[in-house]
Amino acid sequence: MKKNWIKMILLSAMVLTGCANQKSEQDQLTEIQEEGVLVVGTEGTYSPNSYHDEEGNLVGFDVEVAKAVGEHLGVEVEFFEAEWDSLFAAMDSGRVDTVINEVEYSEDRAEKYDFSEAYTYVHGALLVADDNTDITSFEDLEGKRAAQNLTSSWGRMAEEYGAELVSVDTLNQVMDLLSSDRADATLNAETAFGDYMRNHPEEPVKIVALTETTSSSLIPVRKGEQNLLEAINQALEEMRQSGELKAISEKYFGMDVTSNEVR
Repeated sequence: MKKNWIKMILLSAMVLTGCANQKSEQDQLTEIQEEGVLVVGTEGTYSPNSYHDEEGNLVGFDVEVAKAVGEHLGVEVEFFEAEWDSLFAAMDSGRVDTVINEVEYSEDRAEKYDFSEAYTYVHGALLVADDNTDITSFEDLEGKRAAQNLTSSWGRMAEEYGAELVSVDTLNQVMDLLSSDRADATLNAETAFGDYMRNHPEEPVKIVALTETTSSSLIPVRKGEQNLLEAINQALEEMRQSGELKAISEKYFGMDVTSNEVR
């Protein structure tokens, strides 16, 4: 009798262990496809990548890229909008599956996330007020005030050139600081400045320098989610081969920034 009880206990333990292992082995891609939804973190205030049009609809380059990736994965896309500083915290907590919002690689981020292949190649640009003659190169930022998001790669780049950072969240705030002489310059993607200046041709600002190298947008996933990463890479490659990625870029930027070829 005692042996039978022991066998029953061992059998129950094996069943429970098997169920636990099955649950733990279910990766994020499987969960996303079973639920039918990919939750994407994005700012919603950063034109032309992620912003609201006149009707209030969330649109933009990264918004359309995210929707296309979701379509290739066979799921709907649900957007979670928040300020940039909150997006990765939402990803860490499991509130969003990924962040698609001009995310760049950094060693700090690489400690927690894996990254997709690049889907853009964009020059950095240095912007100043139209009447500013003191800053004509990145080296001139030494000791100057740069209006930047404090956790962005552009902010880190400005600091590397010796600039003092002035905190902002939007390009509108940047322009206010430049026009009121509360900041001397700002760094950002050439696409962001180009879009803003097309829509605000009266703004008294100018681009004075471009980086020789380009930065790239990537899609992060949590460490170890290899199946999800491979599925996203496959989606991006299919979009590149079909011309879909190029078409989205030209729609929002007026040029193809999805290729590393010299423009």
